[in-house]
Amino acid sequence: MDFKANSGIWGTMFGVPCIVADNFLKLADEAQIKVLLYLLRFSGKSVTSEEISVNTGVPVSQVTDAVMFWKQVNVISQESEIASISPVQPQILIAPEPVEKTVETVSEKSTDSASTAAANAASANTSPNTKKPYINPSEISAIIQSDNNIAELFTIAETLLGTLNPSMQNSLIWMHNYLGLKKEVILILIGYCVDKNKTNASYIERIAAGWAENEINSLETATAEVEKLNSAHTYTNEIKRIFELRQNPTTNQQKFISQWQTAGFSTELLRCAYEKTVEQINKVSFEYINKILISWKESGFKSPEDVKNAEEEYKKKKRNDSPAASDGFNADKYKIFINNI
Repeated sequence: MDFKANSGIWGTMFGVPCIVADNFLKLADEAQIKVLLYLLRFSGKSVTSEEISVNTGVPVSQVTDAVMFWKQVNVISQESEIASISPVQPQILIAPEPVEKTVETVSEKSTDSASTAAANAASANTSPNTKKPYINPSEISAIIQSDNNIAELFTIAETLLGTLNPSMQNSLIWMHNYLGLKKEVILILIGYCVDKNKTNASYIERIAAGWAENEINSLETATAEVEKLNSAHTYTNEIKRIFELRQNPTTNQQKFISQWQTAGFSTELLRCAYEKTVEQINKVSFEYINKILISWKESGFKSPEDVKNAEEEYKKKKRNDSPAASDGFNADKYKIFINNI
């Protein structure tokens, strides 16, 4: 079947900047796209927020935010806008109060937009349990202008993550102003997430909340935590390879892995325990492997060589039918262990 475009409806056309299609189709939401298309359609004509709302179905409260978004990404410039919007009182969304409600909400009658936005961003408690509020684009722009730390954080974060979408902008402000994490700490966290190819806002927020709760808020503690996370990641990947796991470990399996790393079990000893498990029950069982490792630790076995030597000693004494133990080896204890397994 052949298809042919109906060019008859193209009698009147308007252009869309290439940067919109190239960079912002994934970042902009539906409301922002609708507002931009309407402004482009009536370029040079003065339109009100209410008119845009009626013709696009976008609530008036979101129209101003959408225009601010396109200004921030330089699709619409302050000096020469694609279409002008008649002045209307914008609806500023005040960030919700924290759970404890110990800080007063900034007055909606404030005439200083930068001060209002900054106050909104600081109105929540720095507890990691504080729910992340929504900060609209106009408030974000005011915060950037009034807070050099946030401005620098955004600039460097963009070199790591690319263009920051509104969700990520909210996340960065929340981590800095609400959780109280320092700029350099947030950047170390972002660098870690980029290395792991996990750069969605929710993933970064979960780690940030944990850092705030555990008071990881300096270059030294953040660097040490990243080294710890990298070590755990490497340890887990090695176990996945040894155990021939095709998927990431489950939550319960990951608990065992963390316990094994904390206990200091080497990957060589884990391989030995894995092989013993498969020989005995013909499948991979983290619970079974854990029992073997605990028994080996109680018996003082720290390496596969220790296990091999103990087995050979046990077989030798069994052949000789000698109840005595040599060199401190507890044959009876090892026999009980083998029988239990």
